[in-house]
Amino acid sequence: MAHWLLKSEPETWSWEMQKKKGAKGEPWSGVRNHTAKQNMMKMKKGDECFFYHSGEEKAVVGIVKVSGEYRPDPTDEKGIFGLVIVEAVKDVPQHVTLADCKANPKLKEMSLVNSFRLSVQPVTDAEWKEVCRMGGLR
Repeated sequence: MAHWLLKSEPETWSWEMQKKKGAKGEPWSGVRNHTAKQNMMKMKKGDECFFYHSGEEKAVVGIVKVSGEYRPDPTDEKGIFGLVIVEAVKDVPQHVTLADCKANPKLKEMSLVNSFRLSVQPVTDAEWKEVCRMGGLR
């Protein structure tokens, strides 16, 4: 199983909105970056992702899992980009901020720290474990 980080502006799509979708999940649509697209194409059903609020908060706030693999995004009129379906798994009890990640030497190579603008990012197993530890998850 691979791990990922998905970013969303909470004003557009928040963690609370994601949780309200329940087991049916929600399409992670609207991605218009080729690197993010390539990352989504690698996602498999069951992969776990950090749900990250960008904007003012800049923090990992929850965990989602991929429940539907890559498919065309009907919001893309050109038919170039796709989406995955994700469903909420659990809250991160102590939100892990971008500043927290930057301050942790174990996360110095994390994509969030180095390429923080990318909306869909890979997360290594070691990074996943460290962010979960920082967030109060076991």
